[in-house]
Amino acid sequence: MRHIHINLKIELWLKSFFSKAKIMKRTSIFNAVIIGIFLNSFGLFAQDKKWTLEECVSYAMEHNISIKSSDLDLQLSQIDKKDARGAFLPTINAGANHSWNIGLNQNITTGLLENQTTQFTSANLNVGIDIYKGLQNQIQLRRSNLAILASRYAVTKMQEDVSLNVVNAYMQILFNKENLKVQQKQLEYDSKQLERVTQMVEAGNVPQGDLMDIQATVANDNQLIITAENNLLISKISLAQLLQLEDFETFDIEATTMDVSHSAVLMENASEIVKKAMESRTTLKVASSQVELAEKDLQLAKSRYLPTLQGFYSFNTRAAYADQVVGYQINPNNPFSVIGTVEGTNQNVVTQNFSPLLGSPDDLWQQFDNNKGQNFGLSLNVPILNGLSVRHNVERNKVNVLKSKLNLDTEKQNVQRTVYTAFTDTKAALKSHEAALSTLEFRKKSYEYAQERYAVGLITIFDFTQAQTLYANAQSEVLRTKYDYIFKTKILEFYYGIPLVSLNN
Repeated sequence: MRHIHINLKIELWLKSFFSKAKIMKRTSIFNAVIIGIFLNSFGLFAQDKKWTLEECVSYAMEHNISIKSSDLDLQLSQIDKKDARGAFLPTINAGANHSWNIGLNQNITTGLLENQTTQFTSANLNVGIDIYKGLQNQIQLRRSNLAILASRYAVTKMQEDVSLNVVNAYMQILFNKENLKVQQKQLEYDSKQLERVTQMVEAGNVPQGDLMDIQATVANDNQLIITAENNLLISKISLAQLLQLEDFETFDIEATTMDVSHSAVLMENASEIVKKAMESRTTLKVASSQVELAEKDLQLAKSRYLPTLQGFYSFNTRAAYADQVVGYQINPNNPFSVIGTVEGTNQNVVTQNFSPLLGSPDDLWQQFDNNKGQNFGLSLNVPILNGLSVRHNVERNKVNVLKSKLNLDTEKQNVQRTVYTAFTDTKAALKSHEAALSTLEFRKKSYEYAQERYAVGLITIFDFTQAQTLYANAQSEVLRTKYDYIFKTKILEFYYGIPLVSLNN
């Protein structure tokens, strides 16, 4: 019926459009029709959108901020694993340097101090590889795998928590909708009673006080409707916020009715449900993974007691832009110099004085080739005393292991207590609902009896409206206990391993 209604609106819109567009060109009309159909139909479908429970949960899985944050934590864990893998690779670093020396400095050619400007270029390559590092890299890689698993458990736990909140919010809307219908029906009936009593007062059949009583009842009904409408709006806003929707005003869920059914889980023993929960609860998986992570951190801390062995290799070369010595010649100004005397004869010992012949520097690449050098070897590091930091870190991680184990034990106790509480609450909720149904049946009979007595004038309008109010309250209580039981049943089934909703995606 909804699609027929939409198609009818589109057809009427098209007729109106063509009647007003006779002077437009045919191509313009065609383009406008296409755009108009798209916008009009989009608006109609947007207004008629009703969310099912499955759609709400599925949408929340993709858009909820808390789930997105947990997904980002998972991505960080995956990056940490890449770091752990990269630790097995050798380190390779290359560098280059070019410098200018301006002012008084030593001439590398003559060895004399001169005011000059010289340039130098150097390049290097360094390679290092861990041969033995106390198994730190292997432990870190195993820890990163555990961290990814823990992050996935955390994402799953967040999805479960959000799902529970969505289901609870969805059922709260259903309850508020049905409760609003009860109040509206009550107002409709009391309004008719007001008209009837007004006519009877005008005819002199009943006193003026009866009219005042029914008027007060109608006013109270209006107040209850306002409260019910406000509760419904707040519940819609709460669910829309869980879904990260901005359009609160038009948000609504599909009109559906959830019937009370006796869950097979209630036929199980509470200890059996606890056993199932111990196997499936994500909170325990998260706590267990935290224990394993703490143990890996302890292993990593202990590995720093062990020596490390690293291989290294380096290559370097350099080039200068200053003139170089290409040969030697006898100094024409001072061809000889005395270097000593002969003992006994005091005869001078002379030698020839040679001066260097300077030439332009070699080609840059030729200098790099001529001046290259290599260095390689092994580096052993044995930790002996480092301010007791390694020992203190080991002790700190031992404490963290104990804390994580205590946290796991606490989570196990919480699961056990929560399951037993949920089991007891669900049974109590079922009994409350059955008692509410029984109360409703008696209130209905009491109301019908009061209606008969009021019709023959045996009771006042005040007594009649009191019976009517109790009947309306009993209807609301049936609704409250109904959805309370349904939600608690879903929680108990969830602990047993049954999904909250079936998502077809």
